[in-house]
Amino acid sequence: MNFKINKTKLYNALMIVSRSVSSNYPVPALSGIKLEASSEGLKLTGSDADISIEMNLSNDIDEELGLSILEEGSIVIDVKYLLDIVKKMDSEEIQVEIIDGTLTRFSGNKVEFKINGYRANDYPTIDFSTPENHLNINAGLLNAIIDETSFASSSKETRPVLTGVNFQSNNNQLIITATDSYRLAKKVSELNSGEFNITVPTKSLNEVKSIFNELDKDLDVYLNTKKIQFKSNNILLQSRLLDGAYPETERLIPKVFNHTLVINRQDLINAIDRTSFIKTDNMSIIRLQINSKDDITITNKSQEIGEFREEMNAISYEGEPLDISFSGHYVIEACRALKSENIMIQFTENMKPFILTKEKNPEDLIQLVLPVRTYN
Repeated sequence: MNFKINKTKLYNALMIVSRSVSSNYPVPALSGIKLEASSEGLKLTGSDADISIEMNLSNDIDEELGLSILEEGSIVIDVKYLLDIVKKMDSEEIQVEIIDGTLTRFSGNKVEFKINGYRANDYPTIDFSTPENHLNINAGLLNAIIDETSFASSSKETRPVLTGVNFQSNNNQLIITATDSYRLAKKVSELNSGEFNITVPTKSLNEVKSIFNELDKDLDVYLNTKKIQFKSNNILLQSRLLDGAYPETERLIPKVFNHTLVINRQDLINAIDRTSFIKTDNMSIIRLQINSKDDITITNKSQEIGEFREEMNAISYEGEPLDISFSGHYVIEACRALKSENIMIQFTENMKPFILTKEKNPEDLIQLVLPVRTYN
């Protein structure tokens, strides 16, 4: 293998592919990026067995790439060394050449690095075949969906399926749900696609959001019961899906409410944030007492730390007086996801789940939070 390429273009491509590589993976070859030079261009592949990224570089795709294939071949280079070497080259163009077995030389101007890689044959075979089910979605819309839901997924592996976000499509509606059993986020979007019900790891979705960040572009999404692919231009990100049936969360969302509060979103976020340093068992428990729209009190106290109290006004309030406690962190994250000037919070009773929605179009996005029992 022997090729020349623009240093900056190669480094930027390696940074994208490296997002799928774990430097501590038990299979040594998977701690590296596979470079394949052929007459069609340069292919970069990275994987940690859960997420795999394939990126194709050619002068047809990028005129500034300056790619020149002098000899076809392939090699796997450990990601932590590869990125460091390319970053520290002192020339605009670098040459990468296998000189003896797996010994690979990186050269440019007066700088030369030599590093031992892995044989390409030692790299596990990754099935990048395209699944049959296909849908097209705007990257900006997909990134917004991820922002509005993924934070509610679980970070604990005790129930693996809850560490992902569920995507269910039927009747031209895409329903996206995430929950960790203590809170829930549900988004509904109109989308012309076939029927499917899959759960994508939250980690994979966060990588999708980071890599496909040109919000005005469309993504091609391919999926089946085992994997999902996101593709745009010369980048393909593939992720495994989570096994197991996602819980039926619809029954958890209350349908009848006895109390409805409409309040400025940022005012509520600021009030809760001011008291977040007061924690009990490493959790900031907020007590919300509502008598009327002009008589709202937020309190938080801890025997070890101290006490907080703030009086607030709302846009409107309907219902009898209410006294309820909840995790301040959960409510702040739910409020931030709603991105509306005013939000509507609907309660059933003080120990039942409550929901937060936008004041307008409340069916579009629902955030649900379970209250916390306190003995104040």
